[in-house]
Parts: sequence; C-alpha cells; structure tokens
Amino acid sequence: MAYIDGFVIAVPTANRQKFIDHASTGDAVFIEYGATRVVECWGDDVPDGTQTDFRRAVQGKEDETIVFSWVEWPDKATRDAGFKKMMDDPRMDPKTNPMPFDGARMIYGGFKPVVDLDGASSG
Repeated sequence: MAYIDGFVIAVPTANRQKFIDHASTGDAVFIEYGATRVVECWGDDVPDGTQTDFRRAVQGKEDETIVFSWVEWPDKATRDAGFKKMMDDPRMDPKTNPMPFDGARMIYGGFKPVVDLDGASSG
C-alpha cells in the first residue's frame, strides 16, 4: 500500500529560487531511493484561520511564503529504507545543500492513505 510523507514549511519569499534549487536536488534523491512522486507547492491562496492555519503551524512571518510538499512512496518499507539511505547521502547534507528556510519550524509526518480517488482513471 502507498505511503505519503507530508511537509509544511515557511520559506522567505525572497528565497523562492533558492528553495526550488534546493528541492530539485533533494527531490531527485527521494526518487533515486524509491519515491514514486514528489510535489513541492508554493503557497498561493493560504488564508489565515480563526483558530489555526498553515502559517501559524510553522510560525510563518510576513516575508515568508508557506510551502506544502509531499512525497509518495510505493509502501512504508520502501520509504523507511529510502530515508535510511538518504541520511548517509552527501547530497542531503545541509553543508552541501543548505536549506533556504528554517528547518526547525518544519512540520512533517508519514501517512497511510485511507481514501485515494484518481479523476484521471474514472470514466
């Protein structure tokens, strides 16, 4: 069964291209180690909520844009093995591929899909 890793971060808006470059390097490693898809989404319509919202979840500042990302894996075992390999991969080392955002404010988690509809395959 598929497995999904989800991420929300706040990226300084001025670092948009740095983020894209950083993600392009890191996302290729995810694919190399078994991910089937990686999606990086630059915030476009991310409203402030009354109790909570994406911005507050990552302590986003006025000069930052919220980024929502996910990595699709064929299963949790592939994800676990891929993450283990990535920890030793020099391309994932912050010294060689520095994060253009505050990684301490990132929220992330692993998820098991319970509903998966694909409009492209219907009809």
